[in-house]
Amino acid sequence: MPPAPPPQPLSAPLVVEFPFTRSLGPVQSAFLTGLRERTVLGIRTSTGEVLVPPVEYDPATAEELRDLVEVAPTGTVTTWAWNPAPRPGQPLATPFAWVLVRLDGADTALLHVLDAPGPETVRTGTRVRIRWAAARTGAITDIACFEPYDSDPVAEPRPHEGRFDEPVTGIVTPARLDYTHTPGRAQSRYLQALAERRVVGERCPSCAQVYVPPRGACPTCGVATTDPVEVGPRGTVTTFCVVNIKARGADIDVPYVYAHIALDGAGLALHGRVGGIPYDEVRMGLRVEPVWTEDARYPDHYRPTGEPDADYDAYKELL
Repeated sequence: MPPAPPPQPLSAPLVVEFPFTRSLGPVQSAFLTGLRERTVLGIRTSTGEVLVPPVEYDPATAEELRDLVEVAPTGTVTTWAWNPAPRPGQPLATPFAWVLVRLDGADTALLHVLDAPGPETVRTGTRVRIRWAAARTGAITDIACFEPYDSDPVAEPRPHEGRFDEPVTGIVTPARLDYTHTPGRAQSRYLQALAERRVVGERCPSCAQVYVPPRGACPTCGVATTDPVEVGPRGTVTTFCVVNIKARGADIDVPYVYAHIALDGAGLALHGRVGGIPYDEVRMGLRVEPVWTEDARYPDHYRPTGEPDADYDAYKELL
């Protein structure tokens, strides 16, 4: 009987999104607060160069920098790339140019966007000015964009103390990446098996290592892993960590345990949450089994099986 044809690779939209939160030191605080006040600040190095955006340490000497200066809201395009189809969330909804702009008085260029009628109107050397956002909060988006502006370069930068009322001390920047993901033959087989509540890895024909999830090729031997192997469903906790910070959007009470679990027959451990047991009773060698919720495409968590703990020698190579 001929072997069954391999499954067709899957394809699905995938979104990776999280808020990036950071506190600001005196230099970045002054820069972003300045944007809120329609003021662009740079930083002067010991050699006299003016860096915009400003940094806290000289990239050439690592010297601490604190000499703030104000530069002009006008400048010159040093290089550019046309974006004919803006994506959701980008600065402009109509076609625009990504540009590096060296503001008058600065020696480095600032990355932003240029609102231009078409690519034929943009060139290196184009003179531009800042178009300020109507509502400003102390973020790089306070610069709505740059726009063409026919002017001569202005004078040298002016010293600035960097002091403002109600300075910006922290920012939250949403990071988002959305794309269509095609996992390939090996992971498609793995995902399709999970839909049947089975775990299928692949064995390397050279070293016999069983990879779960499968990778399509053995990273050690460099050969294709075409032999499917069903493993588990039970396994052993090889190592773990206790999570004490609640993730945004996750309906899981803290503290909880996230572990590396080596399924029986697998040559390496996968990630999984351990439940059904107090977090401080989870241990290396604990034998666990998957718990599936209704209509789930993967195990919700792993719980103890009640078996004796595995001997360390049985999983020490899988840590």
